[in-house]
Amino acid sequence: MAEISDSLWNDGVGAEDYRDARATYHAAIFEQYRLCVEMADRVSARRNLANTFFLTLHTALLAFLGTWLSQDHHRDLPVVLALAAVLVLLGMCVTWWFTIRSYHQLNRGKFEVIGALEERLPARTFVAAEWHALGEGRDWRVYLPLNRVERWIPLLFAGAYILGFAAAMAL
Repeated sequence: MAEISDSLWNDGVGAEDYRDARATYHAAIFEQYRLCVEMADRVSARRNLANTFFLTLHTALLAFLGTWLSQDHHRDLPVVLALAAVLVLLGMCVTWWFTIRSYHQLNRGKFEVIGALEERLPARTFVAAEWHALGEGRDWRVYLPLNRVERWIPLLFAGAYILGFAAAMAL
């Protein structure tokens, strides 16, 4: 946290640089804090939108493949074509997983900055107090961080694709 704090604050700018000094300086810090919290919320919303996109895409493709393969004249799909389809689906799972990971890393950085800003505010409600109230994510009965759950979804889809391909080849 100290490293973030060192890169966060402008050493050349302080309360004395503002016309109304302390009040304006603290208002500026609070406004930046508010903006950072809002941006972290927007990243979370974009992450949820990305998850919805990938989940919808996989569901639609599975529905299409299920319908298409249920027709008798499509059941004898060449192995090469089936393998190519599975590889594309696995590639989409990998992309999904890395997208989730990237959003998680971006939010982690934003929360570190928010925590450093809270060091200059009267209360550390968002990063320190809320995280403490949630048991810091250590006990799943108190709070289960979403990133621990959501990163398994693409892996479950990938596993289902591999098992489905193996089962289809065994028939």
